[in-house]
Amino acid sequence: MTTIRTLASGSSGNAALLSCGETHLLIDMGISCRRICRSLAALGLTPEDLAGVLITHEHTDHVSGLSTYIKKYRTPIFCTPAVSRQLSCRLAGVEPLLRPMELGDTAAFGPVQAEILPTSHDCRESAAWLFTTPPGRVGYLTDTGYIVEETGQRLLGADILVLESNHDVEMLRTGPYPYPLKKRILGERGHLSNNAAAEYAVESVRAGTRTILLAHLSHENNTPELALLTVRQALAAAGLVLSLAAAPRDTMSEACILEDGVCSVS
Repeated sequence: MTTIRTLASGSSGNAALLSCGETHLLIDMGISCRRICRSLAALGLTPEDLAGVLITHEHTDHVSGLSTYIKKYRTPIFCTPAVSRQLSCRLAGVEPLLRPMELGDTAAFGPVQAEILPTSHDCRESAAWLFTTPPGRVGYLTDTGYIVEETGQRLLGADILVLESNHDVEMLRTGPYPYPLKKRILGERGHLSNNAAAEYAVESVRAGTRTILLAHLSHENNTPELALLTVRQALAAAGLVLSLAAAPRDTMSEACILEDGVCSVS
């Protein structure tokens, strides 16, 4: 059985946990070490059970918990070379834990193959992840202004897809953010809108995706109801139906489960 769930998802902090049998991988650590440990404990796990911490990029809402975590635990950290350099500059003592991966490379964790793929975000070298496990494939794609062709093709049809649905364009345009920030979010190195997520969701479901968890929703420029409605309407217009959920910002999401050829959310 393979499961993935977010522990937190949004501009205030991001973390997710992928599990396949006894192999557990943490994706990002943008919440405190205490919250990470508390979330793991709620699932009957400890940091010692983690085979790796996989980082998408170096923004604070994805790495803020590392500074305390690395003082207590020695979990290897996987990321792109540019992110590795950024973490080396910021975090004393992190170098022995870093395992840089070139974009397109794959790392093996027991039965899980984790492939690192490019995204387009306003940082050095951001990444998405594709996990290939015995029950099927899981894609993790957030923090990108658009879906890079290579990444879109590799993630297409993943059984489970964690997909950014950051903002509603009209809410953002008419909202309180200053113009430079609006321009950044709407740009090619910003974040995916609900409409962009819906467009890719349709393409991916046609290719075989069966469960989508919408992630990294903006508190100011989106609502879970609006994100879900936008994606559901696009799927319905294409004659498609699947299991769809939105990750909460500050609490653990439901688990997306892949087992015996069946996808479910529980």
